[in-house]
Amino acid sequence: MTWWSRNTSSQSRRDLALRWVARASSVLSAAVILLIFLFLLQEAAPALANIGISRFFTDTSWHPLSAQFNLVPMLMGTVLTTLGAVVIATPLGLAAAIYCVYFAPRGLATWYRRLIELMAGIPSVVFGLWGLVKLAPFIGQLGGSGQNLLTAMIVLSLMILPTVMLTTCSSMAAVPPELLRGGAALGLNRWSVVRRIVLPAARGGIGVGILLATARAVGETMAVLMVAGNVVEIPTSLLDPVRTLTANIALEMGYATTAHRSILFASGLLLMGLVACVALVAEVRKRSPHEL
Repeated sequence: MTWWSRNTSSQSRRDLALRWVARASSVLSAAVILLIFLFLLQEAAPALANIGISRFFTDTSWHPLSAQFNLVPMLMGTVLTTLGAVVIATPLGLAAAIYCVYFAPRGLATWYRRLIELMAGIPSVVFGLWGLVKLAPFIGQLGGSGQNLLTAMIVLSLMILPTVMLTTCSSMAAVPPELLRGGAALGLNRWSVVRRIVLPAARGGIGVGILLATARAVGETMAVLMVAGNVVEIPTSLLDPVRTLTANIALEMGYATTAHRSILFASGLLLMGLVACVALVAEVRKRSPHEL
């Protein structure tokens, strides 16, 4: 056997081993997700069978001890907090990514990116403490205690900002350099190249990053619990306190029993469904033919 044959055979064995490891990891990940879903479904089954899904939306209020199980205020709080955070974080993340990739000096861009990566690793409770001690009193000058929907949006937007920025950086870096050179050859300045060529070419990856940030915002608990006010009501303004589904589970699971406990698991199942929908949209967006 020649050296070339031995090297090729060794490489094939390594490729085969890597393929099986990747398959096993994929199966394990899918199995974990399925087991979590089945666990939530099992725990939520009593509520789904005895109370019914319709009462989650038609009961007059959320008072589990009085057999009132309206989840609409928490669902609205979750949706509004998430949408507000995404609306704030998306333009900031796009601007930061554009500056980092195309306008910042190389040395500054490297440290800037590392700072954003460090920001992504900050525990959520730290964001919550900062929002509670510094941001809430400032927002409170506009009215109320400061623990409200607006504060939760701002804190949550800072938490998902790194996801938007880093995925946008990766998407823009993947744009073929031939397109950039073509734009420069046409006489376009740097901003025109970014606006007319880079952003349209990278919009698929940017959209996926925004959806991934949305999924993280939906599931955030601790920081939102600390700054949102945790009042079970549908907000009518940005200064109204809200309670999200995740915060409701964290606050009440410790003492919940029987039907109350099962309802909390049903709300967890609802959260998993929301995240699954966001992930599905992200996957469809990723496979879109508009992306390079």
